Amino acid sequence: MFSKHLFFFFFLILCCAVHGRFLTTRLLSSDLLSEGLHASPNHSVPLLIEPVTSSSSWVLSAPQEESCEETYGFLPCTTTAIGNLFLIAVYGYLMFLAATYLSAGSELLLEILGPGIVGGLFLPMLGALPDAMLILVSGLSGTKETAQSQVSVGMGLLAGSTVMLLTIIWGSCIIVGRCDLQDSIAIDKQLTKGFSLTGTGVSTDIWTCYAARIMVISVIPFIIVQIPQFLNSTSGRHLSVLIALIISLLMLFSYCLYQVFQPKIQSRRLAYVRHKHVMSGLLKHLRHHALGKLLDDDGEPDRDIIQKLFATIDENQDERLSRTELKAFILGIRFLELDLDKDDAVHKLMQDFDTSNDDHVDIEEFINGIKKWLNEARRTQDGPSAADSETLQFIDDFHQQTRREHHFLGINAQNDEAGQDGVENSKWVSIKAVLFLLVGTVIAAVFADPLVDAVDNFSIATSIPSFFISFIALPLATNSSEAVSAIIFATHKKLRTASLTFSELYGAVTMNNVLCLSVFLALVYARGLIWDFSSEVLVIFIVCILMGVFASYRTTFPLWTCVVAFILYPFSLALVYVLDYYCGWS
Repeated sequence: MFSKHLFFFFFLILCCAVHGRFLTTRLLSSDLLSEGLHASPNHSVPLLIEPVTSSSSWVLSAPQEESCEETYGFLPCTTTAIGNLFLIAVYGYLMFLAATYLSAGSELLLEILGPGIVGGLFLPMLGALPDAMLILVSGLSGTKETAQSQVSVGMGLLAGSTVMLLTIIWGSCIIVGRCDLQDSIAIDKQLTKGFSLTGTGVSTDIWTCYAARIMVISVIPFIIVQIPQFLNSTSGRHLSVLIALIISLLMLFSYCLYQVFQPKIQSRRLAYVRHKHVMSGLLKHLRHHALGKLLDDDGEPDRDIIQKLFATIDENQDERLSRTELKAFILGIRFLELDLDKDDAVHKLMQDFDTSNDDHVDIEEFINGIKKWLNEARRTQDGPSAADSETLQFIDDFHQQTRREHHFLGINAQNDEAGQDGVENSKWVSIKAVLFLLVGTVIAAVFADPLVDAVDNFSIATSIPSFFISFIALPLATNSSEAVSAIIFATHKKLRTASLTFSELYGAVTMNNVLCLSVFLALVYARGLIWDFSSEVLVIFIVCILMGVFASYRTTFPLWTCVVAFILYPFSLALVYVLDYYCGWS
């Protein structure tokens, strides 16, 4: 992986800046010399000459042309549009390599160390490192005036990266990850309806909805920094930048803490839903196998019926249910939706029923436990079925609700991954991961500055605002690796992979809104730059709110939703253009 890209490094070293000059051909008189040679009247000698006056007299002169400043004193530079376009492509590719190495190293490190401190704190920051580095150098270059002109490159990258992830990449993942929809749920690895706008789509778990809601919350610093513009005030702009910076850093810290503790939060939620699954399965089994009504006319458990059910479970007829008898009873129930850990299910059942803590369940404990479960199932239901003790419809509703929770939480997929073996040769993998991270960080640090310079020079040469260049071109370099990885992952066409794909997209945008924005605000505040990015902030706000709210309250996305996402990209670019150049926002 390293050797095949060495050509680009040697190429950049060899491509030093070359300055040329135009030659003027003139028929010279015999009294003029060129490098010590007399000219013949019949020959033209090329000389670099310029007129001294309006008369016909000429003198030799050095060329007068605009020069460029070489980054680090040796990297190539140019003042032409084509030359800078070429440099943008080369430096952009190098930033793409940096993002690729950082992504590869992050995945290897995550396999070894797992989630927690590394997965929640370290790796999300590494994913945003190329963007943060470009934003940083855009505001550190040269004088305050130079930084003010180049800082729009950083804002363009920030806005373009956010918009691209939530529009083009989001919509592409819907297309490649779509499956057949049945009862508003995508069926894993099944696609028979082609490109049906409503019959195919993608399903995600509930954790993805939480990630989208966090992304929506992360736009708060953008709102704070825009308050002086809303009030049409200039005196409070510097203070609003400081307040927004503090809020952004606090949100970054909170988000990292959430990422660190999220695995524990998920495991508790999953354990609770597994317990609910045992509850719903047992209640449904008892209902169908009761020799009469499970509840009496008052809605209380029928003691006679419960005793008969208790007797069928009590195999040794000692009027106590042991763990072995309860496990045999659970094994006799077909839990089609989930491959339960039977020992864990027995343990949870004993916790709820064995109030005497003698490791057995007697008839009174059994009746009280069933009553407790029935009341809990009734409380979770809304509508007339919750009060229908005659037909016990609320038990079936509770069972269906639990099945949906299994799907939305991705419990089956979690079980499939739980049995995976550890990483072999972890020492070598660790060294490889560190090398990838180191190389990616070095490349991002070295070539961020020349890339910003190339964008700024291209903007000058073409009179195209640097914001639009960075909005379109730079996200392709810094987010291409992440985008390709997300799209490939979505092709697996499973709820688990789709959930991870969209969660990573929302997480990347959240890091843009807190980490990259923190870097940007720190530059603006430290260097006393002017915050005048109302149209760009509006675009980020609109896209994040629309896509975030849309993804916060649904877990299934039909194919037609990708059309909405794709339309938002040109809409965002056009909105910034109209607001800046027709409404005078900038």
